[in-house]
Formats: sequence, structure tokens, C-alpha cells
Amino acid sequence: MSLEHRLAVLEARAAITDLVARYALGADRRNDPAIMGPLFAADASWSCDGFATLGGREAIAAGLAAIAVDTVLWSIHFMVAPVITLADDARSGTCQWYLWELCTMRADGGQAGGAQDQWLGGWYDGAVTLTEEGWRFQTVVLDIRAQGEIAPPLFFKKAGGR
Repeated sequence: MSLEHRLAVLEARAAITDLVARYALGADRRNDPAIMGPLFAADASWSCDGFATLGGREAIAAGLAAIAVDTVLWSIHFMVAPVITLADDARSGTCQWYLWELCTMRADGGQAGGAQDQWLGGWYDGAVTLTEEGWRFQTVVLDIRAQGEIAPPLFFKKAGGR
């Protein structure tokens, strides 16, 4: 393996790790479309059972923002242990990572006033690709494997959408 290829692999891994971190930042900013949209390729897909299946960058950004308004009212995402596997040409690959999330979810089927602090655990499976814009998610699938109520409720500052 040439020195140039080894450097390209290291740069790709760093950029993909940053992509995952920026996803967490956007998610914790109430799925801010200005942050989330640019993380995805134009023809990307995002899905999570019980939440949504979304196709295309704009639909993903808008759909995730709607989830923050309707369902996940506040969150903090801990993205843990990303495993990045690159194709031989270092221009595409896969990325899997664990999720540990504290959140406030709208309870009672979305009825006004019903909010509940919860924790979620699971993992993300993603495909990434190097585009003219840089590294982007091609697919993201969130698999929530555990979820529970936090009791007593969380007590800390939840201000400014952060």
C-alpha cells in the first residue's frame, strides 16, 4: 500500500468520524436542518422503525426536523465506538456505531402536555461515500434495541433547543 493511499485512508477515517460527530451535534440541536441536511448525499436514505423512512437529502432534513417538533422534544446523543470499513479505493465504505441517548419524548400519542424523559440504546448502520462536497452518509439505519422511562425525571437546564 502506497504512502498516498495510507494517508487517504487516514483522512477518510477522520472525516467519517467527524461526520458521525456532526450528526450528533445536529440531532442535539433539535435535528437542525442546516446541520443535518449537508451530512447526507443528495440521494441518501434514513430510517428507523417507529419513526420514519426518509429518502433524499431535503426530505431527510425536513423529516428529522419534524421528529424533533412532534416526538423527540430534547436529546443528547452519545455516539460510541464507530467502526469504519473502507472500500479498497477509500472512496466509500460502511460505518456502524452505538447510540446511548437521553431524551424527552412526547408521551400519550402526542397529546399536549405529555412529555416523558427516556433513555434509548441501540446502534446505527450507515453507508458513506466521498462526494464532490466531501464525505456524506448514503444510508443511515437506526436500530433502537432498548428504551425506558427515566424516573425520577431528568433535572438540568434544557434551554435554547440544546
